[in-house]
Amino acid sequence: MNTEAGVLLAANEPGPYELIRPTGRSSLVIVCDHASNRIPERLQNLGLSTQQLDSHIAWDAGAAALARALSERLDATLVLSNYSRLVIDCNRPPGHVESIATISDAVPVPGNDSVSPREALRRQQTLFDPYQQAIASVLGRLDRDHARLLSIHSFTPVFAGRQRPWTIGVCYDESRDWARKMLLGLRTRVDRETDKVGDNEPYDVDPQVDYTVPVHGKRFGIPSLMLELRQDQISDDLKVQRWCNIIAGCCEYAV
Repeated sequence: MNTEAGVLLAANEPGPYELIRPTGRSSLVIVCDHASNRIPERLQNLGLSTQQLDSHIAWDAGAAALARALSERLDATLVLSNYSRLVIDCNRPPGHVESIATISDAVPVPGNDSVSPREALRRQQTLFDPYQQAIASVLGRLDRDHARLLSIHSFTPVFAGRQRPWTIGVCYDESRDWARKMLLGLRTRVDRETDKVGDNEPYDVDPQVDYTVPVHGKRFGIPSLMLELRQDQISDDLKVQRWCNIIAGCCEYAV
């Protein structure tokens, strides 16, 4: 697949990110790194089928719907990435092996098999940089004594043959105080019979692997967390609204 010539996005395609409630009154900024499974037209779906692009390898299903609901509920600014993690992952440092993945959960990505440094830089400058700059711009306008950053993700119930029992996970690196408050808030609001809250599960925040939370948290000196929702928990509007109510209550409490 020749991707060397021309610009990455056609004139009729959306920009690299979507900004919602830019003047939201909340001191909480919400972001969604893997909101979309869209592929730029010129990349020809990266050689993948529609079924593959609908799967978790291309995006975090349900995450954008939850992030939008939280933004509305809390009057919080929201920044969503508009293109698939397979084009370039907005939560991986550029140059990381998973930034432009050649294989994802055992699925080869033909369109990423021989990406040149020039093409990688084009994807970074077109999609990754503007998205991250938009987040920085929003955070830069807030009072750092009160600002917080919340990144919304979702995960599959089973990965690599392993069942994942958590319904929601609080994932963090340095923001331990806010994480403890969020964990307590969640555990007092969820159904203890059916919901399991993960503490740095199914992932922790690793500055060597993750980008959005550790980079902006450190840059602005603000509490920053990642919430991971199991995808079956946010698969329809009623489920999204349930978790929106729970998380919004925790955000109002965990300050």
